[in-house]
Amino acid sequence: MIFVCYPKCSTCQKAKKWLDEHHISYELRDIKEENPGYEELAAWHQRSGLPLKRFFNTSGLLKDKLPGMSEEEMLQLLATDGMLVKRPLLVGGDFVLVGFKEAQWAERLGKL
Repeated sequence: MIFVCYPKCSTCQKAKKWLDEHHISYELRDIKEENPGYEELAAWHQRSGLPLKRFFNTSGLLKDKLPGMSEEEMLQLLATDGMLVKRPLLVGGDFVLVGFKEAQWAERLGKL
């Protein structure tokens, strides 16, 4: 699994601590150092089954822009700057978890 995070983000720190406490192995990827590209984001979006707007770390400016954008435009925008991507992301072979919700992660990873 790949754990995509921004190390200074408190939610990412909580998620990392949770993974470590549950002895779940992962490859750590700093989103600021290694931004996901267009192809990677498109694959993760498809695997997640979530609306693409859920992949955005939304700010006031983006909330107004997103409804008028196509999926293609949204993916291109996400690929330009890792700080636009909602984090953390946990990417497994057949799933992608966006944001940290402990119950959701526990259910998906069999840690209930």
